[in-house]
Amino acid sequence: MKKLLIILFTLGIVVTASAQRHGGFYSRPRVIVGVGAYYPYAPFGFYSPFYPYPGYYNNYHRPSKLEAKLEDIRSDYRDRIWSAKHDTTLTRKDRRQKVRELKHERDRVLSDTKMNYYKTPR
Repeated sequence: MKKLLIILFTLGIVVTASAQRHGGFYSRPRVIVGVGAYYPYAPFGFYSPFYPYPGYYNNYHRPSKLEAKLEDIRSDYRDRIWSAKHDTTLTRKDRRQKVRELKHERDRVLSDTKMNYYKTPR
């Protein structure tokens, strides 16, 4: 029984540690899962473990205009690259060349968009 509890405790630590954020860019909203103890809308201040703490939903990350624009560009090129990879009218060599060109073009457009964003006055 003691070994089982130690294994479960260790597994819980590993799962929570692997769920930590490791830098990089995340364009989608952050999802926070937790168990709360206070539900302010219930009569007489009813306490329940099934509702989040007050302010739980205030952790939404809204991307900036630049982040949204960059994500649109990435999404557009992701679709173009997928289409080029699955185009059966081209030879394999031409498909690889087309994908390579699209990736270079995507990187150039992303860097140009970043530079122009910071150059324009707001």
